[in-house]
Formats: sequence, structure tokens, C-alpha cells
Amino acid sequence: MKMKIFLIVVFIACLLFILIKSLVKNNPLKNQGKVCFGNHCFDVELAMTSWKKSLGLMFRKELDPQNGMLFVFDQEAKHSFWMKNTLIPLDIIWINKDQEIVFMSENTQPCKKTLCPMVKPTENAKYVLEINAGLTSEIGLIVGDKVEIEY
Repeated sequence: MKMKIFLIVVFIACLLFILIKSLVKNNPLKNQGKVCFGNHCFDVELAMTSWKKSLGLMFRKELDPQNGMLFVFDQEAKHSFWMKNTLIPLDIIWINKDQEIVFMSENTQPCKKTLCPMVKPTENAKYVLEINAGLTSEIGLIVGDKVEIEY
């Protein structure tokens, strides 16, 4: 009898684990937004908490070409980034409170070292967008371009 109860509990726990994992992976309520440069739009995952900003796109093996991650800061500053534990090359775009591109780091490569260099912008930004490397050139983005941000 005790064995049957144990097996039922294990079975229910496994079902709950699968359900929770599925909900987390496919959660339609997770923080999402959209960033557009004219007709070129990206569906973005929002990094608004300290934890999410620290984790960023680390450990991800791929990023769909129409997706990205938007870091939203409380105030404008020269927010530095690094590529520690990032597995894919990225274009990193700094955007000010007026939604203009103020700095870009194109084709920023993953860092496999213990100490990774920081990418430091020269201008203050409120938002930082990470997209797949090469897309800024493909779209033709330049510093000063206007951006539409929705979240």
C-alpha cells in the first residue's frame, strides 16, 4: 500500500514538473516587447530586473533573426556590456531616452576567457538592444537613427 502511494506521488510530481516546465517555456505573459527601425521590427524579450540584466542572452545557442533582447534601465547612463558565457555573436545597440541610436557595437564576439573585456559606449543610453550579429549592417542602421520601442 505504501509503495502504491509513493508511486502515485512520484507520478503526480512528474506531471507537475512537465506542466510547469511547459508553462515557463511557452509563457505568453513573459515580458515581451517590440523594437522597430522603420519597417524592420524585432520581437524582444525584456530584461528589466537585475537578475535578467545580469543573465542576458548567456548560454543561449541560437537567437531567431526576428528576435532580440531589450535591456531597460531606470535612468540613462553609459551601461557597459560583456560577452561572458554568451555563445552567439551579437550586435549591441545603445538607445537614449529619446529613442535614438547613440552607440553600436557590431559583431561582438563571445568570450571564452575567464576575464572578458567590457564593451563601453561613449554616450548615455536608457535602452540596450541585443540582436544577431550582422543585422545592423543588413538593415543599414547608423548612430542617430530613430527607434520605436513598445513594451
